[in-house]
Amino acid sequence: KKQVLGQSISKSDANVIRELKTLYKDKLLPIEQAFMFPKFNQPEILDAELGAKPTVLLVGQYSTGKTSFIKYLIGMDYPEIHIGPEPTTDRFIAVVHGEESKTIKGNALTGVNELPFSGLSTFGSNFLNKFSAAVVNADFLKELNIIDTPGVLSGEKQRTSRGYDFAKVSRWFAERSDLILLLFDCSKLDISDEFKSVIEELQPHEDKVHCVLNKADQLDQESLMRVYGALLWSMGRIFKGAEVARIYVGSFRDEPIARLEHTVLFEKDKKVLLGHLQQLPKACSMRKINEMVKRIRLLVVHVCIMGHLRSQMPYLWGKEKKQAQLIANLQQVFDEVQRTYQLAMGDFPRLDEYKAALQLSDMSTFPRIDRKVLNSLQEMLLKEVPRIIAHVAGVVNDGPGGGHDEDADEDDAALLKQNLERHRKQPVVFTMAESAESKQRTIMYVGVLVAVLVLVAALLIASVMDEHKVLEMVLKKVMVLMNSNNSVGDSSGETINTPVVVDEVQN
Repeated sequence: KKQVLGQSISKSDANVIRELKTLYKDKLLPIEQAFMFPKFNQPEILDAELGAKPTVLLVGQYSTGKTSFIKYLIGMDYPEIHIGPEPTTDRFIAVVHGEESKTIKGNALTGVNELPFSGLSTFGSNFLNKFSAAVVNADFLKELNIIDTPGVLSGEKQRTSRGYDFAKVSRWFAERSDLILLLFDCSKLDISDEFKSVIEELQPHEDKVHCVLNKADQLDQESLMRVYGALLWSMGRIFKGAEVARIYVGSFRDEPIARLEHTVLFEKDKKVLLGHLQQLPKACSMRKINEMVKRIRLLVVHVCIMGHLRSQMPYLWGKEKKQAQLIANLQQVFDEVQRTYQLAMGDFPRLDEYKAALQLSDMSTFPRIDRKVLNSLQEMLLKEVPRIIAHVAGVVNDGPGGGHDEDADEDDAALLKQNLERHRKQPVVFTMAESAESKQRTIMYVGVLVAVLVLVAALLIASVMDEHKVLEMVLKKVMVLMNSNNSVGDSSGETINTPVVVDEVQN
């Protein structure tokens, strides 16, 4: 094993990180920059984010036991810890491993290359003043980072402005987390508006979300079952899915259990939860590959949307009116792009955020759709990503066509035929019909031709109305330009000017 950013990782994981960095920097990032992907979707991925340790994000309303839960996991206090019945954690705290206990403030933390928090600088000083890292020498943190969040407010408190967008900051951490734990107090399951908005921001990462029903020893068995069912129902309504998040029941604090009849249940759920946390480092590389695949698919959709919007813009006038019309009917644009390129609707970006970004953009400057770009992205999905997955997947195909064929070494032609057939059977992630591309080229050529004809017609009309003075002026300038271009030098270096009689041309 090797030490990377203070984390012990295997050789296969190190290979995955290295190849993901190469794939992103050399192939994916240039396309993102050309099509303004960070402006409309996700910010650029930094090297520290790809090489970071697994991260656990804790989210919950105030006084649900988030800070006590972290203390329970690491087995000790950490800098800036404060536990109480009222909102005590008023900032985001990254609990990380270090040899010496200390606190690193948010603005300085964005400059620590060993930690994956440089991207948070986009949220400004208002947020960074409420963000810090607690460095503590705990064995549990050698393989994990934990993010403690401020208690989500409820009632009158949620109307108080934090100075930054709490939901969007939570989503930033969620995108880079390996596990998201929503903590609930069994005595107060009311979900505030702010907490609901945070959970809705987590919907794209529903596979990472697990729930912890904390302080459950305060209830008897009958009441606990009712609270458990109510939480399942509430989460099902918010996530709007057939499957509900896994719920761990327990009392995660350094105190004896109040009701001993819950001991067996609590110990069972605690064992499952701790086992899941211990497996995160092994699954971290696969999670990063999964997030890269999501990003590539989102970029495919973004490229198609931008190309479609650009093709709908007029060449001469009426651009502002057409852009406003396209933004107002953006859902119809999404539907048309989905049908044209056979994309999955689940890969499309959020409608409201995309609209907001389009309001600040000029669609006439968008790059046109490029078949070579789409083919390059499809090659990443069908060839580059499977090659990287092979380092950590551990899946061996022993069926027909799988494994090593000794006879193929003697017959290169048969091996080549087999590889070609395999690539031919690979699924197509998206399609761009030749007719669609030809249609876009035809529209561009027709637009250029119309613009030239309109310019010539305008010139002739102006010439007639001004007794050909405009035409004479243009012809003079053309003849002067031709006269200068026709000046050539002979072998001795002397210049020979070819005279052009402007008056004769005018006549």
